[in-house]
Amino acid sequence: MKQLNGSQIVIECLKEQGVDTVFGYPGGAILNIYDELYRQKDSITHILTSHEQGASHAADGYARATGKVGVCMCTSGPGATNIVTGIATAYMDSIPIVAISCNVGVSLLGKDSFQEIDITGITMPITKYNFIVKDVKDLADTIRRAFKIAKSGRPGPVLVDIPKDVTAAVTGYKPMPVLDVKRETVRIQEKDIYHAIEMIKASKRPFIMVGGGATLSNASEELKEFVHKVHAPVCDTLMGKGAFNGTDELYSGMIGMHGTKASNLGVTDCDLLITVGSRFSDRVLGNPNRFASKAKILQIDIDPAEINKNILVDACVIGDIKAVLTMLNRRLDTQNHDEWIAHIEELKEKYPLTYKKDVLAGPQVVEKIYEKTNGDAIIVTEVGQHQMWAAQFYSYREPRRFLTSGGLGTMGYGLGAALGAKMGQKDKMVINIAGDGCFRMNLNELATAARYQIPVIEVIINNQVLGMVRQWQNLFYEERYSYTTLRDGVDFVKVAAGFGVEGRHVSTIEEFEAAFDEAVASKKPFVIDCHIDSDEKVWPMVSPGDAISEAFTEEDLANK
Repeated sequence: MKQLNGSQIVIECLKEQGVDTVFGYPGGAILNIYDELYRQKDSITHILTSHEQGASHAADGYARATGKVGVCMCTSGPGATNIVTGIATAYMDSIPIVAISCNVGVSLLGKDSFQEIDITGITMPITKYNFIVKDVKDLADTIRRAFKIAKSGRPGPVLVDIPKDVTAAVTGYKPMPVLDVKRETVRIQEKDIYHAIEMIKASKRPFIMVGGGATLSNASEELKEFVHKVHAPVCDTLMGKGAFNGTDELYSGMIGMHGTKASNLGVTDCDLLITVGSRFSDRVLGNPNRFASKAKILQIDIDPAEINKNILVDACVIGDIKAVLTMLNRRLDTQNHDEWIAHIEELKEKYPLTYKKDVLAGPQVVEKIYEKTNGDAIIVTEVGQHQMWAAQFYSYREPRRFLTSGGLGTMGYGLGAALGAKMGQKDKMVINIAGDGCFRMNLNELATAARYQIPVIEVIINNQVLGMVRQWQNLFYEERYSYTTLRDGVDFVKVAAGFGVEGRHVSTIEEFEAAFDEAVASKKPFVIDCHIDSDEKVWPMVSPGDAISEAFTEEDLANK
């Protein structure tokens, strides 16, 4: 058994877990670990972000893009509090990250020491589990537990806080093999499987709703087989994009506040809604009392806490999505719902997604990105109108190609997450689609992209307003645009140049295409600032409190 200090144990445990990249920012309390990182820089790549929040988002993006656990590091006090938003973002979307923070020495805890903060107390509600390690003898086992907890069952973030003197203390260290985390099948009940199959067989108008759990379970192949056996139309939530092929003939588009009319009307009219790894977010449900009111609801989810939480269901199967679908596929005969499928096809043809094509528009930019990348890029977004357009107008054929903050809705998420995604998937093109309001929040991470020459393409949908908030003010607040206008002369291309990143302004689709080709050819970080109209809106839309069947478009509004 080797004698190692706490910092060496941390790095050895990370290597043991297969970690190849960490994102972070040093400081006094974590200096010992950074000293060991320096010694072992050939084993683990460290990306110095511009801000700790960028590090936490990068770890999140790495995890979403790869399916592995993302890792970020920070020092005590403000370093630790700066990662809170990133941890909360990961928690809301069930993303496995391990955040390692360091604190003041054990003897200084609880004394309001310089840069001391109770980070475990702060993050308790937004972590799957967290630890403070006060004895070096517990350190290795704690880090191993953190990784296991982060990726087992319903994934999520775990924080490990280590006082500085623990990183210097010495103890024995013995390497341990990493065991695969088994799929959670203990809760899968035979009677629930039987009941689910009977419900499917009895259904005449089934609809399948896919959420992020299907991606987290790596269940895309099983889901495809299940969908075609049930022979049902499929919609997805924002988090479910790509789990089911968005170009499949059975796909009807996203559901919810900005979902397609085909999906919203289809779910409203179905007699069986099968939801796969979705938690029934309020943005999906609209008015919960009028959601799928004609249907029986069958929920498949790994987390029993999600059953009957937001909406009452008629039946459920609790367990890992991949395992549940495998069992259902073995026992289910192929069904036939040709008439129902034809009806949904009619809705898709009657209510296509549209936008104005006489000027440069957000949807047009997204469609051009899809065309230029052949649908094979990793698309990251910030939060707002551009996020919805990226969900609506780019067809995701595979999982882990659409990375976005769904549950928390974190403005400033995208650029850090894009850097993490590119570090995890170096062979994939990574594009962050941002609004100008979001881009302002963490544009400092352009310095990180430039420092390491990480070739992410930053596409800014620049309408010089906080677009989604302005849309609500326009529709529901009698056009009182309270503090949502950003017309202050900021030139993002000049800002990018200051960070050492090339950029272009564009105001036509031809200019965008030329700039995008230049960005791809450069193989360097690149900013494209797309100037669009301030009053462009996301359609369709469901008003707050309305049923999703009452989604309306600009044309509907004009006809009222």
